[in-house]
Amino acid sequence: MNLWNLRDMDAVGGHDTEIVGLPRQIESDAGTAVEFDGVGDALVVGANPLAGLERFTAEVIFQPYSGGLSEQRFFHIQENDSENRLLFETRLTDSNEWILDAFIRVDDRGYVLFDQDSRHAIGPWYHVAIVVSDGLFRSYTNGELELETEIDFVAQKQGKTSLGVRMNRVCWYKGAILCVRFSPQPLKPDGFLSSQTPTT
Repeated sequence: MNLWNLRDMDAVGGHDTEIVGLPRQIESDAGTAVEFDGVGDALVVGANPLAGLERFTAEVIFQPYSGGLSEQRFFHIQENDSENRLLFETRLTDSNEWILDAFIRVDDRGYVLFDQDSRHAIGPWYHVAIVVSDGLFRSYTNGELELETEIDFVAQKQGKTSLGVRMNRVCWYKGAILCVRFSPQPLKPDGFLSSQTPTT
């Protein structure tokens, strides 16, 4: 497993990292996190932790804030020289809630997991996960399966990872991110990181 804590913003996960804007470290009950202002803050990591993996679990512990854009891409992995990518996104509602939008692009096809009826309150820390294995793409929030779909997945090649914004620097995220973790196995919810467990 590959856990990226955000205590060193210059070298997230031990990789060269570009700091965009002025993201700042904060101390929370869950541990040291990085806060993004929703306007121009991001971290761009010079690595694709999913490169070469045909099955995997990607997890993020994050805290969305109110007042951000209606569409926010808070986590984005992009393969070099192609459109193949993976994103965690949120959609904010008028009632101060957010909806998970998980997306994977493989060659000329995009796979979207978005349930407009699965809404979550702004404020708490949350755990979200994407699991790809055996021809299925699944999304989870706090260990609960939200959606799944069949996928014809092909392992990504080398690339980059963006935290706080889409790679082309639109759809900025307002909130905090505690950590991300990548596993070369399709984990079940009892093996996930917990939004209630510090990562120190």
